Amino acid sequence: MSKKLFRLLSALLAAVMIFSSLPFSASAKQTGFTSKDFLTCEGNNIYNAIGEKIRLKGVNLGAWMIFEDWLCPYEEATDHYDVLETLIKRFGTSKAYKLMNTYMDNFITEKDLDNIKSMGFNCVRVPFWYRNFYYNDSGKKILDANGSWDFSRLEWIVKKCSERRIYVILDLHGAPGFQNIAEHCGKANDCRLFDDTQEGENFRVMTEQLWKAIAKKFKGNPAVAMYDLLNEPSCDVTGEELTRRKNNTMIYTRLYDAVRSVDPKHIITLECVWTAAALPMPDTMNWTNVVYQLHFYKNTNILFDLDVILARLYLRGVPLMMGEFYPHGNATWSNFFSVMNLFGYNWMTWTYKACGHGMWESDRCLYGSKNGFERAKVKTDSYKEIARKWGTCIRTEKGYVNTGHIDTVKRYL
Repeated sequence: MSKKLFRLLSALLAAVMIFSSLPFSASAKQTGFTSKDFLTCEGNNIYNAIGEKIRLKGVNLGAWMIFEDWLCPYEEATDHYDVLETLIKRFGTSKAYKLMNTYMDNFITEKDLDNIKSMGFNCVRVPFWYRNFYYNDSGKKILDANGSWDFSRLEWIVKKCSERRIYVILDLHGAPGFQNIAEHCGKANDCRLFDDTQEGENFRVMTEQLWKAIAKKFKGNPAVAMYDLLNEPSCDVTGEELTRRKNNTMIYTRLYDAVRSVDPKHIITLECVWTAAALPMPDTMNWTNVVYQLHFYKNTNILFDLDVILARLYLRGVPLMMGEFYPHGNATWSNFFSVMNLFGYNWMTWTYKACGHGMWESDRCLYGSKNGFERAKVKTDSYKEIARKWGTCIRTEKGYVNTGHIDTVKRYL
């Protein structure tokens, strides 16, 4: 063997030995999703591209990209819209959104995704609202440094989940104009998305534009399990059931068509609130590759069983998903999961964590804050003080505890 070849082989051997001695990180162990993992529907089930049946079992990332008072560390405001407008009035738009980014940077981190993966979940549902992407109700877009519509927060969660082989459901929790009157859509008592006015039409156009841009951004991405077009449309809105159903069908048809115009392949999920009959039977529409979704917050096993069974009888030929639920009152985890397994439901429990109102022993979250957190006083705290209260102190490792439901849910994963 020549000296030159000997030196080359020695160098290669040394390199291999050095590489093998390096720490093998969690991200290095994962290969991430590939085109083989892309999900579609067939009959009552979801399959990946190589024909394997996939059952999605996940958790919501509630209170991360859209606030809910009982989950979040703030006060002196009624809802997220009020929080944001108050901060803009006090500090200006740029600083207000910087505070929002500080909160989001810390409330959910890669360590949380590691937690979710280690528990055994294979999916997260990510609620967001239009003000993550629009500066105002007139449709002024939030742009990135390159002048493009800024979807970096969604891109981050999809990328990091893909690295861990966790699917992502993108959920529009709060639409322009607001699709219900509940605080969890971003603004309480203000449902104008369905209004037969020019303002209502403007909101519908903004919602279509948002979904088309998101679908274009994630077209072909196998980590995105599905697009959740609207969270709980018409929730708590009074009126005749026929009108509610007409409104829901109208807006879903428009949004379905908007997404399909740019992305014909991703699954779309449509929500029935609060009964399966709130939407038409799938075979009466031209919707394909769809999952119908229910949410359940009643307090008995009997009501849950009836909802699950009746939905399966009514919604034939499509996969079903329990997009939000938690058992309380006389309801039990074991009954919920056994019935959903029996009827082939996918499911997303509500919710991963909470840091408001002593939510450390709530049956609604997996991680809670036993000792409470300082709540940012959005009308009177200084900018620096709000930034501190929404900083690293709200990270999961900084005072959250297992509420006991982690151990319960893990038995069914």
